Amino acid sequence: MADFWDSHDTTDFWQLTKPVNFAVNIQSEVCYFRLENSLAEKLQAVAQMRGVSSETLLNLWIQEKLQKEAA
Repeated sequence: MADFWDSHDTTDFWQLTKPVNFAVNIQSEVCYFRLENSLAEKLQAVAQMRGVSSETLLNLWIQEKLQKEAA
């Protein structure tokens, strides 16, 4: 199929298309890690001050740290 569409254009077949409705449910995979209670409390406090969830803040911090490690 990929070879076909590499050499053809959708507009050549537009009269054969029809409207469709569909739903997409994209969910990321979740992985749990243990976190000391005191660290979790501090994380929640900082996240609340920044107006984000603790999960979002933790993911941002880990992403930043991993980018620095990779450099």
